[in-house]
Amino acid sequence: MSTKINDLVNPMVMADAISAKISKKIVVSPFAKIDESLSGVPGDTVYVPQYSYIGDADDIAEGAEVGTSKLVASTTKATIKKAMKAVELTDEAVLSGYGNPVGETSNQLAAAIAAKVDADAMEALQQAKLSYDSTDAQINYDDIVDAIDVFEEEANSEKVMFVHPKQLTQLRHDDNFISADKYPAAVVMTGEIGMIANTRIVPSKRVPLNKDLPERYEFCSANDADAVLIVEGESAQTDEVLLSDVVEDLPNAKAGEYVKLMDPVDAGAYYINPIVKIETDSEIQDEAPALTIYIKRDTNVEAQRESLRRVTDISVDKLYTVALSNTAKVVLAKFKK
Repeated sequence: MSTKINDLVNPMVMADAISAKISKKIVVSPFAKIDESLSGVPGDTVYVPQYSYIGDADDIAEGAEVGTSKLVASTTKATIKKAMKAVELTDEAVLSGYGNPVGETSNQLAAAIAAKVDADAMEALQQAKLSYDSTDAQINYDDIVDAIDVFEEEANSEKVMFVHPKQLTQLRHDDNFISADKYPAAVVMTGEIGMIANTRIVPSKRVPLNKDLPERYEFCSANDADAVLIVEGESAQTDEVLLSDVVEDLPNAKAGEYVKLMDPVDAGAYYINPIVKIETDSEIQDEAPALTIYIKRDTNVEAQRESLRRVTDISVDKLYTVALSNTAKVVLAKFKK
């Protein structure tokens, strides 16, 4: 009995295999929540809620009535997108017995989808409001500590910091850097190479250099010399900018906040390193994570046979979006190249 291409290329089997590989290859999965509530639901837009803290509890005298606090929430809009990749296999390649072209196709399709999700996750992290500026110095222990303190934590929680591979030399020469091979326990993050200041270090070429980014708005303080106030409406005065002009760059922006235009040419070259809190409060199970990956349709594999050419096209797609769902859990640390 001869071997048939359909016996070797089974979309259902490949879909399961690719899905399993994708989950292992996505670097952000340990701290990103996977939300599948959109599966089978009409619509392609997600409104991500972000709640403001209601404040500490008050002292109330016996018999007195406590006042109520208003729960204030803002929303960020995210649109579902489709990531897709395809490979064409000839019958000669599949049946030659040289290597495993079907297995290699499965591996590479999984890597392609995972890389796209990671790229979108890094882009979402770049929309964080908290930041630390050390653009006059290369990455170092003292400035990492100062960047972590932007969180204003009462207890030091576990974090991950994404660094560009070209920043690793400075880190490895730092006496406070602990290499992963010296850990008493196993690594937590995919690609983790060590720790510094209780923060896990993960290299990623997706960490952007400001010069590689297009001119865009970024959050800043009101005291910044280039700060402009975000306002709603159809017109803006001097030192103001319309919210509608900002939300494309910063979906989390709100009227009353301050932003400035990033000027890659004049600012000098620096990396923008996200530091992300990956722990949640064990007593607050509904606490929002830094990132949420909304799945509209998970990994879908289809094979199409072109009999006249004796080739099989294998394509994979994933319908999803990645949103910054808790701005309080991300600090962007900026270090000189």
